[in-house]
Amino acid sequence: MKVIQDKYEKKKIQTLPCVHFEGRIIVIFTERDAEKAVDFLMKQKVLGFDTETRPSFQKGKMHQVALLQVSTHDECFLFRLNRMGVPDSVVRLLEDTTITKVGLSLQDDMRMLNQRRRFKPGTFVELQKEVKEIGIEDNSLQKIFANLFGEKISKGQQLSNWEADVLTEAQQKYAATDAWACIKIHEEVTKMKKEKNFILEKTSEEQPVTTELVEATHE
Repeated sequence: MKVIQDKYEKKKIQTLPCVHFEGRIIVIFTERDAEKAVDFLMKQKVLGFDTETRPSFQKGKMHQVALLQVSTHDECFLFRLNRMGVPDSVVRLLEDTTITKVGLSLQDDMRMLNQRRRFKPGTFVELQKEVKEIGIEDNSLQKIFANLFGEKISKGQQLSNWEADVLTEAQQKYAATDAWACIKIHEEVTKMKKEKNFILEKTSEEQPVTTELVEATHE
C-alpha cells in the first residue's frame, strides 16, 4: 500500500536521493529544427511541458520566457525561444487538441508564452489540479515528486541565466527533468486513482498525524 501525505515537509526533501532526467536532450535554436522536433512530438501520446524565464533581480523588471521544454519518456527538446521566437511549428504543438500535454502552473506558462506570440492553448493537464483529486495539497513540483516517489528534484539552476549564449549541462538537465517529471507524476496519479491502493496521511500542526484510505474517482 502506497503512503502519501497531504502536505509534504520541505525539510524531508533534503534527505532524499536526487533524481534527474537520464534521456536524450536536444537543444533547438532554429525554426527548421523546431519543425522537425514538433513533427516527432506530434506522434506521441503524452508530453511533459515546462518553461524557464531569466530571473530579474530588479523591481518592476520582467524578462520574456526564454525556454520551452517538451519531453517524452526518454527525449526532451529545449526550444530556445529567446533566440528564435515562437515559430509556427511550436504554435501548432501548443494549440493541438489530440495529445495530452502535462504541466504545472500552466496558467503562468500560457500567459508568458502568449506575451511572445498569441495562440489558443489546446489540450493540457494541470498537475496541481490532478494531485488534489487524490488529496495532495502542495503546489510545487519538487514537493509533489518527493511525496509520490521519495526522490528529490534539484532546484539549483532555477535562478540561473536562461538567456545565456550556451546553456550549461546542469541547466539542460534541470530543464529536462522538470518537463519529464510532469509525465511521471501524471502517470503515477492516474494509476493510483485507478487502483485505489494508497493511503493519505493527513498532517496537522494542531493534531497528531492520522491516516485514511482515499477512494479517488475520475471526474
